[in-house]
Amino acid sequence: MDSPHGAAVKAEDFGLKGPRGWAFRGIGLDAAPGSLIAVEGPSGTGRTCLLLALTGRMKPTEGHAEIGRHRLPKKMAAVRRIAALGPVPGINDLDQSLTVAEQLREGALLQRHYGAPIRSLLRPRAERRATAAARIEAALDAAGLDLATLPKGERTTVRDLERLEAVRLSVAIALLGSPRLLALDDLDIKLSDTERTEVWALLRSIAARGVTVLAVCSEAPADAVVLRTGPKEDGGAPEAKQPTGAAGTPKITWGTRAKDGAEADREADADAEADADADGHAAVEKDSGERKDAAADAEKPAKADDGNDSNDDSNDDNDDTKGADDALAEAGRA
Repeated sequence: MDSPHGAAVKAEDFGLKGPRGWAFRGIGLDAAPGSLIAVEGPSGTGRTCLLLALTGRMKPTEGHAEIGRHRLPKKMAAVRRIAALGPVPGINDLDQSLTVAEQLREGALLQRHYGAPIRSLLRPRAERRATAAARIEAALDAAGLDLATLPKGERTTVRDLERLEAVRLSVAIALLGSPRLLALDDLDIKLSDTERTEVWALLRSIAARGVTVLAVCSEAPADAVVLRTGPKEDGGAPEAKQPTGAAGTPKITWGTRAKDGAEADREADADAEADADADGHAAVEKDSGERKDAAADAEKPAKADDGNDSNDDSNDDNDDTKGADDALAEAGRA
């Protein structure tokens, strides 16, 4: 398997807005090729959306990013060609009914059809098979998955794999395409402390081979470039927070927490009430009949705003659906 130079990952005021508000916003990043990047934060703070946006699977709403000199959102297709997805639940789940060997062959087949140059399809079948076998062996070695240690070897079904083994298999499949950026979601879910240590060691070894790694997690290691999603707990500037790792570790960047529907509705109601109060004070010197008319008129702008918000949400739904379609379209390539 080739080990291409990793992709630099840069972002400035990067944000994505969905139908319920901002999934993430204000993200800034400047990571060198071959970096280990950790997106840290609680569940529900836009971590997965950020991962999919940085890999060209979701279209951002504001700001821009550059992945290996391909600028987002304009060059999303180019970014998808160099960025592979490891395990991302709901996007590229492993087929539980297949054996490990079948899953690997399927990944190699998809890569040959969608990721390889057209001229490679013209080579003799025996040569193509030998090339695919060599790539699978190299990918398994890079992912640290020894098929001989599995209960039934390569005939072990995916459903019988341990969580860490399944992660290694997903990583191996992603590496079949020799990506410059490898992205993984929910990295530390259902893993023990010992297994977390092992999987971070795996990602460090992949980064050492020259592939940039982007991983979503609950707790990032001290030696990673850290992006934190969610609210700023101390209200300070992003530069005020520094990781406790080795000297020279990049600064932590904060994103904003996505608002749920209830919170957005409360804010809309509060704005409408504030507008009504302002109009009521302006009409305080009029008779009681005029005050009733003013109060009725004060409600009209609020209702009109609600209509516009509905249209905006509809547009956001279209954008979000478009981004989800991109994600699902690229699941086979990862």
